[in-house]
Amino acid sequence: MDLDTFIARWAASGGAERANYGQFLSELCRVLGVPEPEPTRTDDADNAYVLERTVYEVHDDSAPTPRRIDLYRRGSFVLEAKQGVEKEAAEEEEVRVRASKGRKTKKGHGTRGTAGWDTFMRRARTQAEGYVRLLPKEEGRPPFVLVVDVGHVIEVYAEFTRSGGAYLPFPAAGPHRITLEDLRRPEIRERLRAIWLDPLSLDPSLHAAQVTRKVAVTLAQISRSMEGQSDGDGKALTPERVSAFLMRMIFTMFAEDVGLIGGFKFRTALQDMRADPDAFVPTVDELWRNMATGGYSVALREKIKHFNGGLFENVEVLPVTAAQLELFIAAAEHDWSQVEPSIFGTLVERALDPTERHKLGAHYTPRPYVERLVNHVVLTPLREDWGGVQIEVQAALDQAKDPEKARVRARGLVEAFLSKLLQQRVLDPACGTGNFLYVSMELIKRLEAEVIETLVALGGTPPLTDVSPEQFLGLELNPRAARVAELVLWIGYLQLYARSHGGAGPAEPILKAYRNIRQTDAVLTYSSRKPHVDKAGQPVTRWDGVTLIKDPVTGREVPDPAARVQDTVYVKPGKPLWPPADFIVGNPPFIGAGPMREALGDGYVQALRATYKPKKDAPGVPDSADFVMFWWHKAAVQMASLRRLRRFGFVTTNSIKQTFNRRVIEDHLTASAKDAHPLSLVYAVPDHPWVDEADGAAVRIAMTVVARGKRDGLLERVVEEQAGENGEYAVKTTALVGRINADLTVGADVTAAAELKANQGISGRGVQLMGAGFIVPVQTETDPATGFKEPDATDLGLGRVPGIEGVLREYRNGRDLTSRPRPVRVIDLFGLTEEEARTRFPEVYQHVRLTVKPERDANNRATYRDNWWIFGEPRSAFRPALAGLPRFIATVETSKHRFFQFLDASILPDNKLIAIAHDDAYVLGVLSSRLHVTWTLAQGSTLEDRPVYVKSRCFETFPFPVPTPAQQQAIREKAEALDALRKARLAAHAHLTMTDLYNVLEKLRGGAELTDRERRTLQDGTVTVLREYHDELDALVQAAYGWEGQLTDQDILARLTDLNAARAQEERAGTIRYLRPDYQDPRGTAVGDLGMDVQAPAAAALAKPSYPERLAEQSAAVRQVLVLAERALSAEQVASAFSGVRAGTVDELLELLVKLGQVRQVGTDTVAYAA
Repeated sequence: MDLDTFIARWAASGGAERANYGQFLSELCRVLGVPEPEPTRTDDADNAYVLERTVYEVHDDSAPTPRRIDLYRRGSFVLEAKQGVEKEAAEEEEVRVRASKGRKTKKGHGTRGTAGWDTFMRRARTQAEGYVRLLPKEEGRPPFVLVVDVGHVIEVYAEFTRSGGAYLPFPAAGPHRITLEDLRRPEIRERLRAIWLDPLSLDPSLHAAQVTRKVAVTLAQISRSMEGQSDGDGKALTPERVSAFLMRMIFTMFAEDVGLIGGFKFRTALQDMRADPDAFVPTVDELWRNMATGGYSVALREKIKHFNGGLFENVEVLPVTAAQLELFIAAAEHDWSQVEPSIFGTLVERALDPTERHKLGAHYTPRPYVERLVNHVVLTPLREDWGGVQIEVQAALDQAKDPEKARVRARGLVEAFLSKLLQQRVLDPACGTGNFLYVSMELIKRLEAEVIETLVALGGTPPLTDVSPEQFLGLELNPRAARVAELVLWIGYLQLYARSHGGAGPAEPILKAYRNIRQTDAVLTYSSRKPHVDKAGQPVTRWDGVTLIKDPVTGREVPDPAARVQDTVYVKPGKPLWPPADFIVGNPPFIGAGPMREALGDGYVQALRATYKPKKDAPGVPDSADFVMFWWHKAAVQMASLRRLRRFGFVTTNSIKQTFNRRVIEDHLTASAKDAHPLSLVYAVPDHPWVDEADGAAVRIAMTVVARGKRDGLLERVVEEQAGENGEYAVKTTALVGRINADLTVGADVTAAAELKANQGISGRGVQLMGAGFIVPVQTETDPATGFKEPDATDLGLGRVPGIEGVLREYRNGRDLTSRPRPVRVIDLFGLTEEEARTRFPEVYQHVRLTVKPERDANNRATYRDNWWIFGEPRSAFRPALAGLPRFIATVETSKHRFFQFLDASILPDNKLIAIAHDDAYVLGVLSSRLHVTWTLAQGSTLEDRPVYVKSRCFETFPFPVPTPAQQQAIREKAEALDALRKARLAAHAHLTMTDLYNVLEKLRGGAELTDRERRTLQDGTVTVLREYHDELDALVQAAYGWEGQLTDQDILARLTDLNAARAQEERAGTIRYLRPDYQDPRGTAVGDLGMDVQAPAAAALAKPSYPERLAEQSAAVRQVLVLAERALSAEQVASAFSGVRAGTVDELLELLVKLGQVRQVGTDTVAYAA
């Protein structure tokens, strides 16, 4: 079918019949030259491109309700026809009439050019977006949603990140609506063809990213060539002067390409200078002076707009060589209007900074990662607000008797929302080069464009002012990055303005000096800094943390004692004030608690930690928390003290789930609830790939978003990652809705579990050596080439010096347990003075003095330096718990598999082991059970993807069962058999390791196929027997708790959490069920019920919230009730969730929400509603 026939045929159809839509779409495919939909098949997995694709909606425990997408193309789009929602609305009306015994409701109509038509198109869009959420996870989110009015228009909406954000008009509000007549334009047909055949090719950020990378490479070449050359007055050009000059050149070339400087005259002027490079300085100087004030440029023969904004004040134009001029000409050839601001800042910063330039080819944080967080912090609440306004607008149009007055009222509502958008402030308190701020600005401006489109449709006129960089506030310590961030915001704003205004520029002055990016420290203020000196006035220095030298005796790399830097004292440190904002979002520095001193300096870290130390009556930041948690804490404090702040969200390392970081979150959630102003985590991703802006390294991060109120949230888990070419990963997620706990889980709040006295004092980490020289091989060989022999345990006296066995001890670290034990001993001089060690064990003493003392001399901590012959952390407090035991239980602190085993008392555990001072196999059995392992995975933290056993949370909170003697004996015997089996298998087969055994066990339980190597492990390790022992032990331990049936992980966590609370209550009443009473309570002072009538406080009855007064707030509240219900509710059930409202009032609102597609009406005989 030719195009003219198609347009003529369908323009006359009126699009009234739903039956027409399939034929219309098939003929459209022929006109576009794309494949027509395929026949529907029985298995939906095969229905990749079909009409009437079935998806399933689940409201409650009943059978899923089938829904049908009008046209679906996997990986490309979901298409919904207006005619379909009109038919559905008519069916809903029939149900309502039957349910209300004949009462009809005013539904409006969908005649083109009326408000009813807009309503049905909006509902079709909302319905299509709902279908996207119903698609199977493995199919992913398509990048496009299409809404069709048959024979009239196609509306296009896109979401290229496919990360859960809103589908926005594409390519912009207005041009997103394609009429039949528009199909005559070749570029429109090509756009639709691409939506069908190669949808991601339309993602503007892909082309923009390529342009941006090329631009950055050119800038780096120019910057590198200019730094250090003479400025004409005999002074060498510094990187700072060069970067300031280049940022003005960047903006000038950008201004030309977006039409603010006309006719490519600047590019032409550069080309004309080839014959006379000396003309560069006066030409550019004259241009920039005119850009500062506005005026006529003789060089360009054009009236120059007034730019101002501080960028062109007191400018310095640097001289260029002929070669550098060629580089600028090449730079001007790039299309600067197409740069991607979300990555432009990072690449420009790397190009202009000599210390960062080597990272120019490194990966950068991809825009979809940034957009995922910004959507949930900033856009979600604003879109909820806009949805409420749309409800009010629809109500005004439906209920008014005078249509014109109704439109005036509707315009007022929309104008008020636009005014509200202009008042929003977004703060990034670690803004770097501004990528989070730019993405926030772009997404808000796209929402602004949608709102303006609605206003114009209602007969209004666009406002004179718009969302601008003034609203996006940044704090940044690096002065160059702060300047780049300001430039990025203006380039991004002018880029968006030109696209939405047909290339026109904003009112002059083009740039404004908003000073919205402040160069400052976001977490610490101080009155002054001074060099740190001791009481004698001598400088206090520390190792620079970088420089190493080779030890002349051992040949090992050790800290260079001469590489010292002077420490700094921060005088009167304090907490800086952040500017007021509606939203806080960002990506603070990724520095762990350990590396903070090396990265920031002792004085800074000391001042920071002292300033934020937790107090009894106020949350703070523990010393062991990561650097990012100071930002998280400050944002939470600001939310508690300033009602204006609606949400905050940060990217942090995924270690935020670890104990000391998690404690910051726990403390704020608890304190806010006590103050009757609760805060809730409303969005979280516990583990997500990321690219560190600092060096382009791949890291694992978490995202957290906090809002006011006691609310459920959305927890997303990454279930699939596909690597891209620039270091990014395309991710697929699965979602859970519920109360998000501080450990970023949904379900039982294990973070509320109390540490029990019954378990305290008998667990601890092993020794921390702080010196590799403490480890000695059992036997070494002589080097035949040199004749040198490294000292071994025999050389140091093992087997010939009395008492040496207590000094040269067997030793185990984490790898020794997960793999095979090393043939080494460890030198343990704990309990001996330096003189006693030298006198009794001179060979050992000399070895430690030569191999450990040089490393300790460079340590900042005086106790480590002064007691160099003793382990850094000898665990003097925990050693008594192990004394006298023939064996003890150990587990690897960080390990893929959680297993426990007995170690002989002669073995000294390393600090990467958690030792439990108990020799009873009953305790080993309970710890080895699924119940305890499930608890540890929920309570502990992670390092990369490996669980960490945090003894204070995993062991000390764990409530042991109270078994009968027979149950206890059965667990004891089974645990002894388990421990013996594993040790016997490893002793018999040198190739086996504990990790091998449990890798195969994991595969057996998952039903996965084994490799040949794994089948050998299965055979030699008798892993099926190992599995049976574990299964039997799990059943015995569960019976000891008195729990029956198949328990899910959530069941286990909920029951153990409840039991922990009961035990904590018992302990407050005086009953402590000590795990090892002879050691923990040798005098038997703990007694049972002390006569105190201590009872758990009764749960307070939750008062029903009042029904909101404003319609927009009512709609948000009603939708929240339906979302949390996760099932269909009647109007009466929804009304019962509030006080002060009748079911009829709620029913009217629900009908309005259905009309706009924000709520679904379900049921064929009775009326119910679902989100």
